[in-house]
Amino acid sequence: MTVVDAHLHVWDPGRAAYDWLGPAMAPLDRAMRFRDARPLLRAAGVTAAVLVQAADSDADTDHMLATAATNPEAAGVVVWLPLDDPDRAAARLAVLRRDPHVVGVRALIHERSDPDWILRPDVGEGLALLAGAGLTFDYVTSSPAALRHVPELAARHPDLRLVVDHLGKPPVGGTPEERAEWRRLLTAAARRPGVHAKLSGLYATTGALDTWTTGQVRPFVEDALEVLGPERLMYGGDWPISLLAGGYARTWEAVGALLAPLATAERAAVLGGTAARFYRLDPDLLDAAHDAAV
Repeated sequence: MTVVDAHLHVWDPGRAAYDWLGPAMAPLDRAMRFRDARPLLRAAGVTAAVLVQAADSDADTDHMLATAATNPEAAGVVVWLPLDDPDRAAARLAVLRRDPHVVGVRALIHERSDPDWILRPDVGEGLALLAGAGLTFDYVTSSPAALRHVPELAARHPDLRLVVDHLGKPPVGGTPEERAEWRRLLTAAARRPGVHAKLSGLYATTGALDTWTTGQVRPFVEDALEVLGPERLMYGGDWPISLLAGGYARTWEAVGALLAPLATAERAAVLGGTAARFYRLDPDLLDAAHDAAV
């Protein structure tokens, strides 16, 4: 089985600016390179990874692409484009599409002061550009509230493949009422067939990130499986943020336990098949990733 980690970051403050990365993020406030993640991926049996942007800048994109060029296990890269500047985005995309690693786009919309930025007309032009190019869009949230925009985005752009990062930040450790509201929002989003989600970043939403338990995460994974199905869910290890939440191995083991009741084909979808299909990962790059991993 091809196992794909659909959400892995690399960054280097010496090559790009990361405004959110400071002493409060120690010990991650330094260069985090793919070679640091490789032993953890191999121990888990992960054979390929998708690198996901960590800054709204060309410099971060260039760093990820340079990483992918020298690390075969990185089979895909989710880059940044200035979606609110469609002309500039189109010009940049013309260059980026020369690299087969480029599979999708993300922007740190949860860091913007305008909570409705993603619905602006100029951003809509940028998203239409992605849909026309066959690229995906990673939708990142800081809380479940932002899920309210997903149904409208999917309706405006029916050809855009959209994935909700970290299941939209469900209230792990929260109240039953909070879970019910998150489920309602995810269910509304799931009515659009192009919407997918990542089983990633499922940490405690209050207090220290590492206070989560598998039992606390279980109901949210069960809800996601019921609402979206395995064919629209994908595993993401969220390295290196997962190091602050108990470690990569702990995340991987929890996902394994939570997926254990599924049939073999369903587990295979969540652990790799969905990501390979959704991101349209290049088969040659996946083969190269597998060869490097084993």
